[in-house]
Amino acid sequence: MAFPTETVYGLGADAENESAVRRIFRVKGRPSTHPLIVHVQDPWPWAQDPPPWARRLAERFWPGPMTLVVRRNRRASDAVTGGQETVGLRVPSHPLALSLLRAFGGGIAAPSANRFGKVSPTTAAHVRSDLGSEVDFILDGGPSTVGVESTIIDCSGPEPSILRPGGVTREAIQEALGRPVEVIGTGEIRVPGQLESHYAPRAEVVPVSPGELEGRAAELRTRGLNVEVLREPEARTLYASLREADARGADAVVVVLPALEGLGLAVADRLRKAAAPRG
Repeated sequence: MAFPTETVYGLGADAENESAVRRIFRVKGRPSTHPLIVHVQDPWPWAQDPPPWARRLAERFWPGPMTLVVRRNRRASDAVTGGQETVGLRVPSHPLALSLLRAFGGGIAAPSANRFGKVSPTTAAHVRSDLGSEVDFILDGGPSTVGVESTIIDCSGPEPSILRPGGVTREAIQEALGRPVEVIGTGEIRVPGQLESHYAPRAEVVPVSPGELEGRAAELRTRGLNVEVLREPEARTLYASLREADARGADAVVVVLPALEGLGLAVADRLRKAAAPRG
């Protein structure tokens, strides 16, 4: 089942049903070693000895667009964790997602409801366009209000660190913890969205500084390319804008990278990965 969250739409299955979880990987074309986030009402039955700062972050930002990576207990299977001894947990804030979790009563493993490596869906129509009849049901909760994935915070080691920027800003996390928090990006813990190329539309994505925008767009047009320009990308509309550019037949999207603060850090992360060489 695909369902809405405040970040993007998720492709969900019973996190404790291994055959259902493995179907997620088949539908998405996702490597089985790539872990899934488990969406829950109560996260701690899935965790083993979470540190105090994990509970502090949970109290401050859940329900909301934050995923905590903690040491797993036996409830989290290898199929969900990609064979790691950690599990990513999230309590979403979208009312329909919370209603679904209450009605189901268990954990829902859910990556974004799209083909692996492509632009994430922020509406039910995006899900149907990407996955078609391979999704049994789609709950339509309207457009996602945050528009980029959750912030992933590693709470499995001696100090917290950000493994993926997202809907909860680095500044807010540091304020809640009263300490600096490093953005790692890659490391020993595998998490969603970590690959160099990800979130990619069909069109080439060309990130530029504000002063380079017009010149780069003009240069690409002299090569006969259909070029779209994205001047001030916002998290809430980023993925929809990239999808619309594809729908209009764009060959390239020239986009200004935002400042690396607030949600701009997450937007810049997505744009750099969308622009990376594709395998």
